[in-house]
Amino acid sequence: MKTLFSILIACAAVHAAGAECIVPSKPGGAMDLTCKLAREGLRGDPNAPALRLSYLPGGIGAVAWHTMAAQRGSEKDTLVAFSGGSLLNLAQGKFGKASENDVRWVAALGADYGMIAVRSDSAFRNLADLLGALRREPEKVLIGVSGTIGSQDWMKMALLAKGAGIDPKVLRFVALEGGGEAFTAMHANHVQVVSGDASEASLYSGAGKVRVLAVLSEQRLPGVLAQAPTAREQGVDVVWPIIRGVWMGPKVADSEYRRWVGSFERMTASPDFDKLRSAHGLYPFTLTGQALTDYIHKAVADYNRQARQFKLIR
Repeated sequence: MKTLFSILIACAAVHAAGAECIVPSKPGGAMDLTCKLAREGLRGDPNAPALRLSYLPGGIGAVAWHTMAAQRGSEKDTLVAFSGGSLLNLAQGKFGKASENDVRWVAALGADYGMIAVRSDSAFRNLADLLGALRREPEKVLIGVSGTIGSQDWMKMALLAKGAGIDPKVLRFVALEGGGEAFTAMHANHVQVVSGDASEASLYSGAGKVRVLAVLSEQRLPGVLAQAPTAREQGVDVVWPIIRGVWMGPKVADSEYRRWVGSFERMTASPDFDKLRSAHGLYPFTLTGQALTDYIHKAVADYNRQARQFKLIR
């Protein structure tokens, strides 16, 4: 008969043999979806270890960033989810002195888009209704966002307000930790509006409790949100694409880094991956390794310029 000690040793060995994808937010948001997409997509690769999810929220990604970059930077089988919001935070200095050069960028798995949602029983039937209310009585509309002033959810709503001639400074935002928490707050009527991501809206709109007023894409999105109009077609020219992917610690050996890059290249090249990505509410966009790293450098520079327009960087 196995002793309890031997069972614990065996479990520890199994645990150690796997790999980890860290979600830098609470469960239920788009970061969570990114890790789940990676986990499911890699299941068909015999050379990739099984991927487990863990959650490390705090500071809108800052806790996970500093923990992995500074304390666990050499772990060869640990991935961390990121989004365009992570890059925006870096561009604004919200991670302290951290920069995009502090980690190793592995793969972009897909693209997402911003969106604005309300409860299905809301008096706001379209974007014009919401903007009209914000123009008349902005103090009566609480807008749930992941992050604080300058976060990408804040930027989406600020750009829409600015495009409609409304000063973003008059808007009332409620800072929350991740999209899952924002939708929970809206369902409880703690906020009346959520500025978030299309993938999150796809996740929560199935039960008929959510109305998407606008998607921030060039054209209407396929799938669950096919009936949701773009902001452009409602007279406000705002488009907000969001890259989603994973990175690793800065001290991971080159051979291990290349191994993971290769695994994601095989995964994203598989014909089955398109369907899997779509099921997770994401749209085609894949880059790996150096090509992704080059893209990240440009994106951070672009976000920096955009943030300066709102005087978010001193």
